[in-house]
Amino acid sequence: MSASSHYLRAWEDFWRDAPAGEGEVFWDSDPSLTAEIHLPLFEAHFDSALPVVDLGCGNGTQTRFLASRYGRAIGIDLSAAAIGHARADDPAGVAEFRRLDAADPEAIGALHDELGDANIYMRGVLHQCETADRARVVENIARLLGRRGRIFAVEPAEASKEVMMALAHSPGGPPAKLQAIFEHGIAPAEMADSVIPELLAAYGLRMVGGGQLPLMTTEYRPDGTRIEIPTNWLVAEPAG
Repeated sequence: MSASSHYLRAWEDFWRDAPAGEGEVFWDSDPSLTAEIHLPLFEAHFDSALPVVDLGCGNGTQTRFLASRYGRAIGIDLSAAAIGHARADDPAGVAEFRRLDAADPEAIGALHDELGDANIYMRGVLHQCETADRARVVENIARLLGRRGRIFAVEPAEASKEVMMALAHSPGGPPAKLQAIFEHGIAPAEMADSVIPELLAAYGLRMVGGGQLPLMTTEYRPDGTRIEIPTNWLVAEPAG
């Protein structure tokens, strides 16, 4: 089963309307503020001989960084428009990009058949996907990891709700890049901090590391400070 047509359309519309170039959407911070900070948290767990899949890669900013550290980095995203941005922003072809639905077991199975076991880097996907799809995505993640792969995942913490609500109701209205998220109906869903560890455990994955980090966004408050969103990160491996 793949994602619903409504969900797919919302993401296609968002990425179709998003300006081209790095840093033009709310979460698309420079890798020096994102994947480069994450790297020390997961690199000791990742087998460097395996490919890295950036699941939910968007316009590929972090995928290109991962490609500079691993022999093969593949960005996958539900949205064809997002993949179009990613390829346009990578004229040298340092990474690979494919339109692929992480909720589709046949598509993920075919990717595993091609790549073998793989490591996964993922930011915010489970919060953004439809509730009914979360278990399917995690099941497919476990399949893609196989026995040797590991996953590094970052998701908004429960505490992010207060930050987002404050921004949405600020006197001047939400920042423009956040407003674009609301307008396209892809605002992060509320999810308890316990949900993701429980889902991973249900599909045979165990946590081997975790903690909290701020998500550095590309928007700023009126006083010039960068907007940060509380997130939880984890590294997980096949329990067997």
